[in-house]
Amino acid sequence: MGWLKGFIVAAAIALGSPAQAQNQAQNIVCHDPLKPMLRIELYFGRNAKGHQIVSDRQWARFLAHELTPHFPDGLTVIEGRGQWHNGEDGAIAREHTKIVVIVTADADRVRARIATVVDAYKLHFDQKSVGVVIQPVCAAF
Repeated sequence: MGWLKGFIVAAAIALGSPAQAQNQAQNIVCHDPLKPMLRIELYFGRNAKGHQIVSDRQWARFLAHELTPHFPDGLTVIEGRGQWHNGEDGAIAREHTKIVVIVTADADRVRARIATVVDAYKLHFDQKSVGVVIQPVCAAF
């Protein structure tokens, strides 16, 4: 999952220190009916250790038992294909990816939920990383 290192760096910059992370979305100006919110992208690679693939059934279970309970207001799952430079052997590795997009109000608990979901995926599917991108946006639903 080394291809996601850039996303993790971006997330660390977006998250910053706890004081900087707080109310990040409030720093932008939105015009009615839009409100300041966060757009969160999570990149879940589907190649597990030993070249096993996270199956559709396993993904559906993870979605139902981890993602949905932590983000019950809604999310979008997009199919993707990622690639990254494998530092171990220098090869370009490619894999199927699930990209989850969440648009939500900015709150400390959102960051805690992201961390919980990321940790669960890494643990359950023996992943080294999950990409996280967080951006302040103007949105309405």
